[in-house]
Amino acid sequence: MKRVGVGVSLALLGWSQAAAPALGQFNIPGLTPDEEKIALFELRGQLLEKPQDQMFFLGEDPPISLKELLDRIVQAREDDNVKAIVMTFDGASMGMAQLEEVRSALRQTRDAGKDVVIRLEEAQTGLYALASGASRISIAPTGDVWLTGIYGESPYLKGMLDKIGIQADFEHMGAYKSAAEPLTRTGPSKESEEMTNWLLDGIYDGLVDMIAEGRDMKPDKVRALIDDGPYTAERAKDVGLVDAVEHHDEFVDHLKRRYGQDTRIARNYGDSKDEAVPTDFFGAMQYMFSLFMGGEEAAHGDSVAVVYVEGPIVTGKSPQSLFGGESGAGSTSIRRALEKAASDESVKAVVMRVDSPGGSALASDIIWRATQEVARDKPFVVSMGNVAGSGGYYVACGARHIFADANTITASIGVVGGKLITTGLWDWAGVNWVAHQRGKNAGILNTSRPFNDDERKRIIDWMDEVYGVFKSHVVAGRGKKLAKPIDEIAGGRVFTGEQAHKLGLVDRIGGLEDAIRYAADQANLTEYEVRVIPKPKTIFDMLSEAFGGQTDDEQVSTSLTGSLLKPDSALMQQILPVLQQLDPQRVKAVWRTLMRLDLIHREGVITMMPEELVIR
Repeated sequence: MKRVGVGVSLALLGWSQAAAPALGQFNIPGLTPDEEKIALFELRGQLLEKPQDQMFFLGEDPPISLKELLDRIVQAREDDNVKAIVMTFDGASMGMAQLEEVRSALRQTRDAGKDVVIRLEEAQTGLYALASGASRISIAPTGDVWLTGIYGESPYLKGMLDKIGIQADFEHMGAYKSAAEPLTRTGPSKESEEMTNWLLDGIYDGLVDMIAEGRDMKPDKVRALIDDGPYTAERAKDVGLVDAVEHHDEFVDHLKRRYGQDTRIARNYGDSKDEAVPTDFFGAMQYMFSLFMGGEEAAHGDSVAVVYVEGPIVTGKSPQSLFGGESGAGSTSIRRALEKAASDESVKAVVMRVDSPGGSALASDIIWRATQEVARDKPFVVSMGNVAGSGGYYVACGARHIFADANTITASIGVVGGKLITTGLWDWAGVNWVAHQRGKNAGILNTSRPFNDDERKRIIDWMDEVYGVFKSHVVAGRGKKLAKPIDEIAGGRVFTGEQAHKLGLVDRIGGLEDAIRYAADQANLTEYEVRVIPKPKTIFDMLSEAFGGQTDDEQVSTSLTGSLLKPDSALMQQILPVLQQLDPQRVKAVWRTLMRLDLIHREGVITMMPEELVIR
């Protein structure tokens, strides 16, 4: 199951959102200025403040600045040929001020008479507040709305500094100038506590007001909804938080019905970079190499397509590894591959090869739905590899025919969820966390304590609903083939391929080649080629992606060898690397707090914001 409730460090009061799928298949080249269109904005990664020279960024989608995004929204608003704006989110991260400005731009577009449609797969309170400014909010059936309020906590490091022999000796001007307190105290002063509370009151009230205005609700009702969160997709619709619960293809159908079958989708509307020749080193090399190889992919005859689901199943694009290809199965990447296979007339049948222990329930459902679209028009067969368990079986269960090796590990029809409690490690490190909360369930995913009884019930109810969906897909896909009632097969039970065959979970013992031949027979093919979709990446592709820039987590990881904490220190070697894996958001806040010491050492006097505030 996906780990929800990802937090961000909010010295600048930012908000982060997990990955969600894009509408990239609508990127129609050659749009003319007078064609009616829908302006599509796919927000990925960090929303920058300062525009950057694109030559410094490698990869398909360079970062976008706030100004550039706002300018393009205004352009779409004023373009008579743009009938609506659609916005999706794929690992988008933005500060609270940026969030508010983007929402305002969308709200103005809506007020100007143009529809603004937000497509979600999951949303925490901040992103939902942005989405509330839209005319229509659509969410995936297994998505969720974590409208639980805001949970803030700040690290106080005096105990840790005492352990490693560092003494902080600070003075401050102004009773509320609390920037040094995390280094000199184990908890906030009265003034700092008062300030934190009014800051959180302001943030919380602002989010409540945004949602109330956008969804035409009273603020008290919004607060009540927050205290009753989180929500599954269907519950969110029932209480009026979203307008539609629909799969990706159903969302697309809605757009076509509302705006016309001939209306085109302009992906990254207003972006002029798409047709430019790459100016970065690896991009230029790739461009020259593609010219040398003849550019576009050659036409194909009748084909059986093979789509791989390999590694942990995650939302968004498949993560890349320079040494060994992809390091996971991203729902966006696999869905696009299945859509390509479904729409390519030369592809007469599709085999999906699954070698995965599972992963995100949401990502699994997205892939499952894409397989149903393929199976509707073409023979669709699954071939199981070493493991096709849990989410790996979820994505497979809707196939017309499932092959497994006798020793394949499969089934594990069940759901698992929860959190790691890191308090003991932080106590050992001498870091005391002081929490502030708005919203009854805002702290449901905090890592400082186990669930309380009410939180545990909510988590169990949510997991039970996801589990029910999983079992229903298995029953619908396997039907009368199942040898026992589903509850006697599910429950997380794991089987070999042979055992699964006897239980009716798979149809035949056999390998990938068997599956390909079977699929070709079903398509009445005697001569055909086998194509991997998407086409495997070249070394130039992998180099571009591998060296396309560090993420925030990577920057934290490498920065931990800075001058303040020596690489051979016990703290560096034993505490922070462990906590970085278990609780990266807190580690970022601790590291930034420690950097204050280094800055004081170099500058003597600093003007700096108060303590790091991690808001979840």
